[in-house]
Amino acid sequence: MTTAARVPALDHLAATAPTRAVAVFAHGGTVASVEPPRERALSLVRMRAIQEAVSRAAATRGVETYLVRYRVAGWNGAAADAHADVRWALDQVRERHGDVPVVLVGHSMGGRAVLRAGDDPSVTAVCGLAPWTPPGEPVAHLRGRTVVLAHGRGDRWVPARLSAEFAVRASRAGVRVARFTLPGGHGMVRAVGRWHGLVRDVVLAGSGLAPWRDDVRGALAATPPEGLAVPL
Repeated sequence: MTTAARVPALDHLAATAPTRAVAVFAHGGTVASVEPPRERALSLVRMRAIQEAVSRAAATRGVETYLVRYRVAGWNGAAADAHADVRWALDQVRERHGDVPVVLVGHSMGGRAVLRAGDDPSVTAVCGLAPWTPPGEPVAHLRGRTVVLAHGRGDRWVPARLSAEFAVRASRAGVRVARFTLPGGHGMVRAVGRWHGLVRDVVLAGSGLAPWRDDVRGALAATPPEGLAVPL
């Protein structure tokens, strides 16, 4: 099958109550590759674990969760393949569930993809985990959304300064943004409970099913640069 003929897919964990919101998860990848993601790639395994943690906590409250399965493992320059696949996923969610709030969650390359797609009309909030946000990555389209970022202070693959610079530019552009820092590196293995807890709470609050927890609410309300490098 050629790259052009491939289609993305969605791994679905269903809500156990009437659907009230949807969370879409996008895993990491690489700068350039037209090969399909490996089934046992750490980035996919870790995002699946986060999806499952959120589903356990939120399925009874009507939250459907979907994990995007990319056509290819790379971002691939102007093709921005992961971003295109997240846009496809949002269209699929609308077809299946209609007009419900959607929270996007992405790690690394997936963080870049969901931040790019944050202007979709269904999206209410975006959560970027160690997001790959190169200099010049667009920010103004995120006005009107709530953006919560988290980054490991010891990240050697995607330096934390990249999301810090992104958060500052987004805040200056009028985006409602908070950013947290955690111990550990890019794999989100250290302090795993804090990563999972933050994503769960962003999904619930971002979809209107719970109030924002105190630390996130405080960071969102703070005058920059406060609120953009809060230890979690």
